[in-house]
Amino acid sequence: MPKDYSIERIKVPRFNEESGFYTTPKRSKIMSKIRGKNTKPELAFRKALYAAGYRYRIDYKKLIGKPDIALKKYKTVIFIDGEYWHGYNWEERKPKVKTNREFWIAKIERNIQRDEEVNEELERLGYKVFRFWETEIKKELDRCLTEVTQHLESHQ
Repeated sequence: MPKDYSIERIKVPRFNEESGFYTTPKRSKIMSKIRGKNTKPELAFRKALYAAGYRYRIDYKKLIGKPDIALKKYKTVIFIDGEYWHGYNWEERKPKVKTNREFWIAKIERNIQRDEEVNEELERLGYKVFRFWETEIKKELDRCLTEVTQHLESHQ
């Protein structure tokens, strides 16, 4: 069933020289080091969830949005989002974007929009969706884990 988009999708321009975007070799090297999966917060949360006795799938490709952690038995998915890429405090941070503003603002806003679409679709499919910021996992791992495990215990 095709997705009916009630709001228009944000268009992200191509990040290349033909589109007027330039990057330095130094920035390119820094960006290449940014991980998309198996980040320290993800690993910490997975380790704690495993220690609590729960088994899961990671980067589960069979579900929309490819959740970081999927507990199929409980119809529960967990995303651990990076603050920059997923727009933490976006209205406050947006004015601070200095270079390639057109690209980065559209990119982050489309990520936010996509996250909302993914949440809606997963909930429509009957999944409980948890989204945590990386900083929450770093500072409040126990609280995040408790939030998830309480849900799992109530849905056994």
